[in-house]
Amino acid sequence: MKLYWGPHTCAIGIHILLEEIGRAYETEKIDVQGGATEEAWFKAINPKGKVPTLIADDGRVLTEFGAIAVWLARQAPDLGLMPTDPDEEQRALSLTDYVTGTIHGQAYGRIFMPARFEPQDPIHQTIGLGQASVKKQGETMLSKAFAIIADQLAGREWAAGHRFGVADAALFYVERWASETSVPLPPAVDAHLRRIKQRPAVVRVMAIWGEQ
Repeated sequence: MKLYWGPHTCAIGIHILLEEIGRAYETEKIDVQGGATEEAWFKAINPKGKVPTLIADDGRVLTEFGAIAVWLARQAPDLGLMPTDPDEEQRALSLTDYVTGTIHGQAYGRIFMPARFEPQDPIHQTIGLGQASVKKQGETMLSKAFAIIADQLAGREWAAGHRFGVADAALFYVERWASETSVPLPPAVDAHLRRIKQRPAVVRVMAIWGEQ
């Protein structure tokens, strides 16, 4: 397997799952911020132009965080990365979708890339709905989202089931990004982040990424 990743991307969650399952893999770091995912060579691999992108051993190209995460969990079912209980499986999938679609795509999208969400018509720009307002909106969304996550983590060590799993890998990257905002992590969410950081697989990945 081969993972394409870039600094400050959600691909770190997939990298952690690769380490957790213990199968042979390689990685290639690319300059996502510099536009590498839009270059012809990468578009030939993944026309969506995004990471994580995972090449399976048979050459198939796997895309989208949630889909890759579940696929990896199925490669090592004994690890319980995806709960077998239907209710807990639904919980894991729901949390992962919420992270990738709402927390990442909507809240952090506004915080890190406000220009993409800034109203373009002169009327809205005149009344002050510029990038600063878009970023503030994203932070409000993030605060509300973390409050929801905190409630769902109450009384639990892991996000779904009784073991670390795909939902935890997803939560990890958005929990880490909070340090780059003015939004504090609720105690339950911060405790969850600290638990994940102690896992050997996570320590190894963070060393590769050159992060803490």
